[in-house]
Amino acid sequence: MNALFPDFATRRIETRGAQIHCVVGGSGPPLLLLHGYPQTHAMWHRVAPVLAQSYTVVCADLRGYGDSSKPASDAAHAPYSKRAMAADMVEVMGALGFPRFRLVGHDRGGRVAHRLAADHPDAVERVAVLDISPTRIMYGATNQAFATAYYHWFFLIQPFDMPERMIGADPLYYLQRKLKGWASAGASFDPRAMAEYERCFANPQTIHATCEDYRAAATIDLEHDEADVGAGRKLKCPVLALWGDKGVVHRLYDPVNDWKTVAHDVRGQALPSGHYLAEDAPAATIEALAAFLRG
Repeated sequence: MNALFPDFATRRIETRGAQIHCVVGGSGPPLLLLHGYPQTHAMWHRVAPVLAQSYTVVCADLRGYGDSSKPASDAAHAPYSKRAMAADMVEVMGALGFPRFRLVGHDRGGRVAHRLAADHPDAVERVAVLDISPTRIMYGATNQAFATAYYHWFFLIQPFDMPERMIGADPLYYLQRKLKGWASAGASFDPRAMAEYERCFANPQTIHATCEDYRAAATIDLEHDEADVGAGRKLKCPVLALWGDKGVVHRLYDPVNDWKTVAHDVRGQALPSGHYLAEDAPAATIEALAAFLRG
């Protein structure tokens, strides 16, 4: 992993609910980067070293993913709610001496970033969400096109342990099909990053924890989101939405207007990419993030 993140230090930080693995590098204002499914913090390897020229960059594995711990879940899936996962990251940044920070989240990490900015508004200066619209909007607009493209949303939420057994029968096949299916044509993953994804996803505990992540998204997370809407609460910090112009979000959703339903200050754009912006189009991703993050 040092080859992917030169000059970054590896840390493992205890929170009230998990042990979080992360790498930290650079200097300047703090910036937290959160990965998505089915990846790890390694997805930022083409972006983080450049951003570290201007920021102290923290790339963390979400609980349940990578080398972070996999806490036991419960009937409500609360340990894998975005609220619990966001609380981890506030504690991680606090332990590193950063009570307030900039935040970027891709995919599941974007959903954690949304909840973090909602639950901890004093901690987040500005937040970027990559290749997602809000969870409640995406579920609420479900149609055949979405269900076909994002079948995993409905597969992974099935009761324990059906998806765990099916994925566990050949986890590397499932992982590779997922990654290649969402990438743009001709895009390639660094073999070192792919080896990390394969190593981590082969762990049965990771498979279970990531199913719990999605089960939470379809239950307790929606309850939290609906409570915000019902109370008229919106994100106070500036929001940047970035998405790939070759992906499902671009085809089926309107990310800027979707995020305006939950935030006051939203801007955004499509980038020439599939789902994995930071790996498909790192230069464009860096340019867009840098302009937004410096304010």
